[in-house]
Amino acid sequence: MPGAPLATSSQIFDRALIRARQRRAAALGPVTFLLDRVADEFADRLGVVTRRFDVAADLGTPGDAIADALSRSPSIGTVIRSGFAGDAQQNTIGADEEALPFRDGSLDLIVSGLALQFVNDLPGVLVQIRRALKPDGLLLAALFGGETLTELRQAFAAAESEREGGASPRVAPFADLRELGALLQRAGFALPVTDVDRVTVRYGSAFDLMRDLRHMGATNALLARRRTPLRRATLLRMAEVYAERFADPGGRLRATFEIVWLSGWAPHPDQQKPLQPGSAKTRLADALGTREIAADEKPSEG
Repeated sequence: MPGAPLATSSQIFDRALIRARQRRAAALGPVTFLLDRVADEFADRLGVVTRRFDVAADLGTPGDAIADALSRSPSIGTVIRSGFAGDAQQNTIGADEEALPFRDGSLDLIVSGLALQFVNDLPGVLVQIRRALKPDGLLLAALFGGETLTELRQAFAAAESEREGGASPRVAPFADLRELGALLQRAGFALPVTDVDRVTVRYGSAFDLMRDLRHMGATNALLARRRTPLRRATLLRMAEVYAERFADPGGRLRATFEIVWLSGWAPHPDQQKPLQPGSAKTRLADALGTREIAADEKPSEG
């Protein structure tokens, strides 16, 4: 794309292209099985939180599944949608996830489904989210993790090395579980928790997977992507490598989607806090019913 901005250390994604890809996916007929799964999980996770959220924001989530799930919850009041769409629906704000339009301390709950992996400055976005939350407000987000589409990444790298003389970036550099947990702490969240849901989807061919990605609005939007058209020979070789390396015995091809869940609370004085070192009232040996052995004492045999 002539005239596109060059990638820098803080620019990874072509955000304008992501908007265009999401609009195209909506026009083609979106593929939503991952978003539907995430929406169900949002409902389950919020269902065990015994408090009310008067004002909630759905940040950047494509489609309606998560906003609809929030609207059906008796523990959630007003739901504001914020993202690329900017449509005429009630309580919808057209905004970019990288520049949140919310006042500090204005929201009780912020959720985001499969959107935050495409922001250029995730640490900065997490800080903005924490500031927008009221004290004891909750962030609950799902985003793609580092093992997502590992098979497609490997197949493209092998094919391009053979046919093009070198691989180009084609799959986003998603963060892993430990990195995301550290980012929550750096952003100032209390009680941060991360966990992962790995989903394996099976396809008849690599081209079927790529068609689904197009209908998800999730095709390559990296600023460092190769701008010349992919050669047909390279594409066919990618499909061959994929089938050779990642096929089940029945011939179906595996595609991994790693969904990482993040949760954290805006700090509040009444929240549970970890004990200070040395403040325990009960010895571990007593709790386990064993005898404590000193550092310089050898354990007895027999």
